[in-house]
Parts: sequence; structure tokens; C-alpha cells
Amino acid sequence: MQKLSVLSGGAAQGLFGAIDAAFRGQHGCAIDGTFGAVGAMRAKLAGGHPTDVVVLTSAILRNLAAAGDVIAETVTDVGRVETAIAVRSDDPAPDVADAARLKEALLGADAIYVPDTEQSTAGIHIASVLERLGIAVELKSRLRTFPNGATAMRALAASTDRRPIGCTQVTEILSTPGIRLIASLPSGCDLATTYTAGVVARSPNQDAARALITLLAGPETADIRANCGFT
Repeated sequence: MQKLSVLSGGAAQGLFGAIDAAFRGQHGCAIDGTFGAVGAMRAKLAGGHPTDVVVLTSAILRNLAAAGDVIAETVTDVGRVETAIAVRSDDPAPDVADAARLKEALLGADAIYVPDTEQSTAGIHIASVLERLGIAVELKSRLRTFPNGATAMRALAASTDRRPIGCTQVTEILSTPGIRLIASLPSGCDLATTYTAGVVARSPNQDAARALITLLAGPETADIRANCGFT
């Protein structure tokens, strides 16, 4: 069976999993996805990783198109994803309705599970929120950082800490068993990121790659995207 190579930010991993069977059935083609921090995926593409479709933040995709690395006419927004707070399924929900209460919830946690604070979209933002709230130094030893949000949330689910909390993209929270979504980050600390797909210019499978983007971002899968956390 033909395989399409996908490089994608971790925020879209659950969505690709949800449409994989439909794409195989319609096109006889499997999705071979590599998912992780946006910065790491961009570096893989730049390093020559064989890739047919790339899904990264909107700004990065449009820069890649301008540079000729992605076919400009294929650049398609998949949807917006908010950054949010999670806890283990049976833990009480912290109040994070505003910046002051978010600060209190973070200070009350004995471990904070987050994606890479240098290469992932959510991780970079979380680090800036901690600085803005004036608690970055105090919480430094409590941060548990992982290559991407999916691994961070799996670690949160398995955590034996007394009062752990997690923060990453909504899509990564919803796709992880054992944890639950509490709320998006409050006003003043919030982040909504648009993820965008495009066909890589050097792809040898451009027809199938275009078809994958049509399915990924089209009306046929609108409900699936919403269930996965895209707006």
C-alpha cells in the first residue's frame, strides 16, 4: 500500500488518527505520520526528511510557501486550537477562570506537565505565561517538560504526584486517556493557534497529498475536527 509521509505539529495527531481509516478506504493510501513540537518538525523538513504533507502553524506554512518549499496553492487552514489546562481524570478541577486564579492553581500544583518550552507552540507560550504571572522562577523545579504535548499528557495521566496539572493544546488533551480538559487559558494568558497544511514541493505523491489535505480540512470532516478540539 502506498504511504504518504506527514510531518505535523502534535496538535493534529489525533485528527490524523481519526481520518486515517477513511483516507485508506477512499484512496488506498496509508498515512505515515511523524508528530512533535512545531520547531522540531520544521527542522526535520529543512533537514531533508522525506515528506509529502506538512501541518504546522499558519505563519510557518506561509513562510515555507513563500520560500518555495511548499506548493502555495495547496496551503489550507485546518483550524484553530486553544491552549488549555488539564488534570488527571479523577482529580478535582482547579479554578482557572482568570489570570489570578490560574496563578493560584499553578502555585498549588506540585508538578506541572508541559511540552518543550523552546520548540513547541504551547510550551513556548506556557513559559511566557509563567513569566508574565511572575512565578517562572518559583515553579522552575516543578516543571516536567516533554518533547511534545502528547507525551506530556500521557505522563500526566500516569503521574503519582499529589496535585499535578498539565498545560498544552486542547487537541492533545482530548486525545489522551486518563486526563480531562478543565478550560482554555483565561483572557490575558490565552493562545489560539491556527494550524495549516500544505503539499511539500518535492513530494513525489502530490495527487494523494492534495487529496489528504482536502479530507483533513474539508466539510466532510468538520464534525471530526470539532470533536478533536479544532475550531
